[in-house]
Amino acid sequence: MSYILAFAGSNSSVSINYKLVKYTASLIKGQEVKLRDMSKYPFPMYSQDVENENGFSNSLVEFKNEITNAKGLIISVNEHNSYPSAYFKNTLDWLSRLDSKFLADKKIFLMATSGGGRGAIGALEVAEKMLARFQGTVVETFSLPKYGENFDEEKGITNEDLAKVFAAKLDSFVKAIS
Repeated sequence: MSYILAFAGSNSSVSINYKLVKYTASLIKGQEVKLRDMSKYPFPMYSQDVENENGFSNSLVEFKNEITNAKGLIISVNEHNSYPSAYFKNTLDWLSRLDSKFLADKKIFLMATSGGGRGAIGALEVAEKMLARFQGTVVETFSLPKYGENFDEEKGITNEDLAKVFAAKLDSFVKAIS
């Protein structure tokens, strides 16, 4: 049985995007979900010199294999100055060195959240284009603005309108991979 792989684009141990991914993963019933905490994956900054000297880490190869074997991905990207974090971009850079089509045939539910009113929409839009370059298919996107006001770790999304939109998009993603 294949699984859904869920992770945030952040390497922060207190990532609100990881909390959103964890919540999302908890809602999926009847399917295996592998949740990955990227703060446990300290990939060095990509450079050809580092690649030539050290090759590819076991954790990178294992992560790429998990992506390959997943039937779908749930990703929530964090935002630094309207763009995805350097960590997320760096992870994609490393993965693309293993296989430039590492997302081929992968359906993705792409999310983002931030403390501000735009909900990391800039990072979300950029990440969607980045993932397409590696042949991933973003089935649905969701932006959660004002994380502190609209999310509770025990209850999930507390804004009723946002919760309805989120539920519909998650349902659409799950149907797309079933």
